[in-house]
Amino acid sequence: MKTGVHGNLVSPAGIPPDARAVLRIDLAALRANWAALNKLSGKSECAGVIKADAYGIGLEQIAHALTREGCRTFFVATLDEGRRARAVQPGATIYVLDGLLPGAEEHYAGFSLRPILGSLAEVREWSAFNRGKGRRLPAAIHIDTGINRLGMPPAEVEAVAASPELLKAFQVALVMSHLACADEQTNPMNAAQRALFDTLRARLPPAPASLANSGGTFLGPDYHYDLVRPGIALYGGRAFEDGPNPMRTVVRLAARILQVRDVPAGNVIGYGATFRTARDSRIATIACGYADGFLRALTGSEGKPGPAGYIGEHPVPVVGRVSMDLITLDVSDVPADLVQRGGWVEVMGDRVTVDDLTDRAGTIGYELLTRLGRRVHRIYEG
Repeated sequence: MKTGVHGNLVSPAGIPPDARAVLRIDLAALRANWAALNKLSGKSECAGVIKADAYGIGLEQIAHALTREGCRTFFVATLDEGRRARAVQPGATIYVLDGLLPGAEEHYAGFSLRPILGSLAEVREWSAFNRGKGRRLPAAIHIDTGINRLGMPPAEVEAVAASPELLKAFQVALVMSHLACADEQTNPMNAAQRALFDTLRARLPPAPASLANSGGTFLGPDYHYDLVRPGIALYGGRAFEDGPNPMRTVVRLAARILQVRDVPAGNVIGYGATFRTARDSRIATIACGYADGFLRALTGSEGKPGPAGYIGEHPVPVVGRVSMDLITLDVSDVPADLVQRGGWVEVMGDRVTVDDLTDRAGTIGYELLTRLGRRVHRIYEG
């Protein structure tokens, strides 16, 4: 997208006049991220995690782009996401992380979705369904190695191992677990979980194995097994806490300037009067707020401006409270001809990344991406 007439990062050309905010999704960068992770995983298959509407970016578009790059296996969270993925990728392998919902076996089978069985009860139900149908449909076995969410604890793995007829009724296509601290590369829990995973999966029939999420993919070949399943790293987010982020930026958010006004020194800005101008200021109000996914915790209070957006090369900090539909920015130091009603401000991109924003807000990139509102106009590039 070309630079606009006001020095903005988004051109008005091709954008509907009613678009108040624009989310640019760089599919070429997404594919490059997958290719880099695929190379890093060596001989292991590199899947794509597209749950939560592909982390808020758009499940159908992301699935298409990843398939073009060579991805053949996808992970979703829900049955509905699985149906959406199947509609656009009829030949893909699709795993459902929620596991097997009671009484919903026909839905998995009907859409060729693979439940990730995380309890003895789920194994029994999938086994009985397959015997009743006279088929051996694939599923994954989820072992809990210490995160204590979904997955079979060691005692249930032993119970399954002691009843081999349960697993003979269906195809065990994958044995997997989930790392709790993969974003901390030196955390000893990573090695402890890997050791327990090896011990427990040895009690089950031989099957492909998967342990690594985005962070785990960077932990090295010992964690790659047969398949890695990156999520946040595909979308340009940080996979681990220490060191630079090697992923390319995929998502950029820009919002339209609704109004520019001069505010004398000593006046307050926004709800709660949290910010008072220390000098005569120019304030731009832009069409973006927490209803669009821009976190309320990014509010700029007195003496502590919020994160900076950009008009051209000029940083413009958030001042005042982030409200449902609006953000106010201090544009006093930007040349007046670059700040006009209808112009654009980049509030997330290469210079202020999703992780920059969420570090300041005390949360993680996953939360901001999945909150991006559907009223934001989306442009898929590359």
